[in-house]
Amino acid sequence: MAQERAAQKAPRKAIKKRTRGRANRPLRPPTGKASDNEVSPSASARSFTRSGSHRPPADTASQKLHKVLAQAGVGSRRLMETWIGEGKVTVNGAVATIGTRVTPSDVIKLGRRVIRWPSTQRVPRVLVYHKPEGEIVSHDDPEGRASVFEKLPQLRGAKWLAVGRLDFNTSGLLIFTTSGELANRMMHPRFAVEREYAVRIVGQLRPEQLRKLEQGIVLSDGPAKCESVADEGGEGTNHWYRIVLREGRNRVVRRMFEALGLTVSRLMRVRFGVVVLPPRLKRGQVSALPATEVKQLLDWLEENAPEAAPEDLEAEPVTPHA
Repeated sequence: MAQERAAQKAPRKAIKKRTRGRANRPLRPPTGKASDNEVSPSASARSFTRSGSHRPPADTASQKLHKVLAQAGVGSRRLMETWIGEGKVTVNGAVATIGTRVTPSDVIKLGRRVIRWPSTQRVPRVLVYHKPEGEIVSHDDPEGRASVFEKLPQLRGAKWLAVGRLDFNTSGLLIFTTSGELANRMMHPRFAVEREYAVRIVGQLRPEQLRKLEQGIVLSDGPAKCESVADEGGEGTNHWYRIVLREGRNRVVRRMFEALGLTVSRLMRVRFGVVVLPPRLKRGQVSALPATEVKQLLDWLEENAPEAAPEDLEAEPVTPHA
């Protein structure tokens, strides 16, 4: 347990050393008198747009319907495109089609429900959850296993969107938000947001294996590599490492070590971008980022956004796992 705590705490120290400025510091929920399960109300903030800049909406500026629905917290862009294709969405009384563009003056309905244009006066809500092993990141499971969504506070008029996933046997940091745009920014492969993990393996990495992790390993779905690998020590046959990746393909961490003939016995995500797993947040607990921290996260995403044509960001990213 001491080694596990050390592996979890190490990333926080490393982040502080290599990130500077208010916008780039690690983000953590407050640990004051408020309950860990209490969700702070949203506060006023600037709008978050795909172009990477805060700007007020213009009535004459149109946006794609599936993006507006995602920004309103109805669901992911991919799900919204599916519902639009199924004829579940109308604009001004007419059934919408994929590619439909809308303005703030249009009346958008999902079934009988009227969808309001995403507010530019509030920041989206963001939760951090310390996922234990033995839970799935899904609303439905044929096997009836426990779901992380059962631990989240209920919402009215919106839904929690998972920013990436962790598989059944992986623990650690999970981020949830009401903003499809924020989720897309953090998950989309183009933005290459860092994910940091504490990995315990049976045995120890040899120098040539460490080099392969950093230089790249060819997996069945393409090459994968670690941005960094740090030795965190261990006891007996178990050894801890702290690794950083810029992607989140399905079971990518486990598959990389399996390709080296090594078994991952424990895997914990401790950081996603500038959001770190709070040391005081126990397994199974959820906490909300305050509005000021959410705005810092949005600012950080904008400052680190790569140059891209708008059409490059239209595709929904593949849902990542660890």
